Amino acid sequence: MRGGDFRIQTCLFPLALLGAFWFTPIMAKDSPSPAKETPATPAAKAGEAIDDAVQYKHCVALARQNPTEGWEESLAWASLGGGEAARHCGAIALIGLRQYDEAATRLEEMAKESHASAVLRAGMLAQAGQTWLVAKNPERAYAAQSAALQLVPDAPDLLVDRAESLAEAKNYKEALSDLDKALVGAPNRADALTFRASAKRFLDDPKGAAADIAKALSLDPLYQDAWLESGILKRLGGDDNGARQDWRKVLEIAPTSAAADAARRNIELMDLKDR
Repeated sequence: MRGGDFRIQTCLFPLALLGAFWFTPIMAKDSPSPAKETPATPAAKAGEAIDDAVQYKHCVALARQNPTEGWEESLAWASLGGGEAARHCGAIALIGLRQYDEAATRLEEMAKESHASAVLRAGMLAQAGQTWLVAKNPERAYAAQSAALQLVPDAPDLLVDRAESLAEAKNYKEALSDLDKALVGAPNRADALTFRASAKRFLDDPKGAAADIAKALSLDPLYQDAWLESGILKRLGGDDNGARQDWRKVLEIAPTSAAADAARRNIELMDLKDR
């Protein structure tokens, strides 16, 4: 049976949380420690000196919690000279407002115009790529991630992200290649091993997929996506009882996750077939 059997709901390459950069925030260099942090004052209060590091944390937190207010705050801060940090806060707010194309475009423009380090610019492009994926545009996501990899070659996070875009476009061989490279640099990443198992499944390599899942679960026995993939592999191999057990494990570990939603659907499909 081919790995791409669409009777089974898959959760191939789940997205990372968009709100969290994998790089150091733009204005965080001089940020106070959490124990000493003072409450941020809104940028809109004219006449007050603005601590950019504190204001950045305040603006980003607001953008995540209340995107509309975060967007307004970013505009106010930008008008007072907030620069790149204010623009980035605005992009996060746009993501929360589901204006994905606009947010991704702004992040790409920031990376192009910024004088920040290569790592920071790559991070902007990484978030742009993730946002393009949410916008159902894997081609633009791939382009952004490839540009990021030119700045930070062979970065495992970026390679995993680009593999996700390739998989969305059904380019599983290229996705596998990126995941192989990512695991050279980070051999003990359970998520990358799980993603690679998914790619191998779609490329009709169930033994290789099973080996990757076994290693992923040995590294992180509570990783719900690995249990989901393990169940899919067992189901495709005819082990319905084993598949059901693995999917129930997903429900036990993370009942409100996307992996749990997929596991429930898979169990329902299997129950319908058995009637």
